[in-house]
Amino acid sequence: MTYSIQLYTLRNAIQEDLPGTIRKVADIGFTQVEPYNFVATAKELGAALKENGLTAPSGHAPLLSQDQDEIFAAARELGITTVIDPFIAADRWQSAEDIQATAAALNAAAKKGAEYGIRVGYHNHAWELESTIEGRTALEYFADLLDPELVLEVDTYWVAVGGQDPVDILAKLGDRVKLIHIKDGPLNTDTKAQLPAGKGKVAVLDVVAAAKSLEVGVVEFDDYAGDIFEGIAESLAYLNAADAAAATEGAKA
Repeated sequence: MTYSIQLYTLRNAIQEDLPGTIRKVADIGFTQVEPYNFVATAKELGAALKENGLTAPSGHAPLLSQDQDEIFAAARELGITTVIDPFIAADRWQSAEDIQATAAALNAAAKKGAEYGIRVGYHNHAWELESTIEGRTALEYFADLLDPELVLEVDTYWVAVGGQDPVDILAKLGDRVKLIHIKDGPLNTDTKAQLPAGKGKVAVLDVVAAAKSLEVGVVEFDDYAGDIFEGIAESLAYLNAADAAAATEGAKA
C-alpha cells in the first residue's frame, strides 16, 4: 500500500521552513504528500518535492470558492492528478436541495478539471455523517448525485466521530472511494487528542482493508499534542509493519 501525508498536518512547520519540512517528510520514509493551499506555494513546494524525490498525486483546494483555472493550473504544475475539495460547511448538508446544489457545482468543477487532465474529489468531515437525508447519511446521498468520474476521499476518523462505522460506510460507498484519510484518537472533536495510527479507538487496519478501490492512504493529524514529526513517523511505521506482516502471511499461504 502507498501512503501519503496530508501536509496540513505539518502546517506550522511549513510556515517556518517549507523546504526543511519536506526534507524531514522524505527522511521519515514518505514518498508522497498531499498538499493544501498549493496555489500560494506551488513554486517553492514543487522545488522541494523534486529535490527530495517526492510526488503529490492528490491535493486539497477550495474548488467552490476560489478560481478553478488557477487551482487546476497549479495542480498540473505540481503533478497533482486529483484535486479534492476539503470542506463544505455543515449548514450545506442539512437539506436535499443544498446537497444537490453542491453536487452540481462539483460536477461542473470536474468537467473543468478534465480539461487539465485532472480528476476532482471531495473530502468529508463529521457533519456529512451526522445529517440524514431520505434515510441515509448526507454523504451517501451526495455520492449518488456525483458524476461517475468524481471520487471521494473519506476521512475515516470524522466518519466515526460523526457516529458511523467507517468500515460500513466504505462498503456502502464502494469503488467511489479512491483515497482515505487515516487518523486515530478518542473519537471526539478535540483535535489535540488525536493519536498515531493504532493508538486510538479506530480499527485502522480494518478501515484500510475496507476501502477496496483504494489508491492512496493519506496519514493526517488535524492537530497533535506531541511532536508532530514523531507522530507521523509512528503512524507510517505502524502501517508499514502491518503491510509487511500481511505480505509474510500471504507468502505462507
